[in-house]
Amino acid sequence: MKWKQPLGPAAFIAFLLVWWQVELSRQAVHPLPTPLQVLAGLTELIAKGLLLKYVVASLFRVTWGYVTAALLAIPLGLAIGWYKRSEMAFNPWIQVFRPISPLAWIPISILWFGVGDISAIFLIFLATFFPLLVTGINAVSNIPEVYVNAGRNFGLRNARLVYHVLYPAVVPQLIVGMRIALGIAWLVVVAAEMIAANSGLGFLIVDARNAGNRYDLVVAGMVMIGVIGFLLDIGMRSFETIPSVRWGYSED
Repeated sequence: MKWKQPLGPAAFIAFLLVWWQVELSRQAVHPLPTPLQVLAGLTELIAKGLLLKYVVASLFRVTWGYVTAALLAIPLGLAIGWYKRSEMAFNPWIQVFRPISPLAWIPISILWFGVGDISAIFLIFLATFFPLLVTGINAVSNIPEVYVNAGRNFGLRNARLVYHVLYPAVVPQLIVGMRIALGIAWLVVVAAEMIAANSGLGFLIVDARNAGNRYDLVVAGMVMIGVIGFLLDIGMRSFETIPSVRWGYSED
């Protein structure tokens, strides 16, 4: 029955919470705060209005950095993948810059933009631009040649060829790439906020650690990061249910 499907994950989460309460929080050396202490920390943050403020700050930076990267990287990647000569020209540069960790750009971002939103948005943009660019290139490159030839044989040209052949062929791969890139963006914003921002969930963790070793707030921030990341992934997966792209996913 459908109502029984969530019981397995719920039971496992309950087991982890009990184990956390009984074992991890009673370690002789550096014990973790208990789940109840973490819940009390979250309640404290909510009462002070800090939790909503920090969550909104992190989501604001992720939205701007991720959306900007997607708007630039995906069309550029599709164009590069469609025109083989451009792929030969741009690929060496892409492979040089792509392996550079976005965290390595933190000193440069602070130098250019200072400590604040723009610096964090810049880091998120860099972290997601190249994965989305490569996803777009590979999505077009993997289109079977027979699809394109069939479209041209039916008289499809330019915009109609893009809409009827290119779009349905690449969107399933793009959604997977966008899911991965969004996860990267959420990871990077937390790291960036620990160094290059004075708000957000990453800043909350560092500030709680420095302000009297409030590890209940540290773990509370970690829990919020995990929960929001989970919800963001669910939101991205909802795009897989769009009728025009469902063909690209297995029914299993």
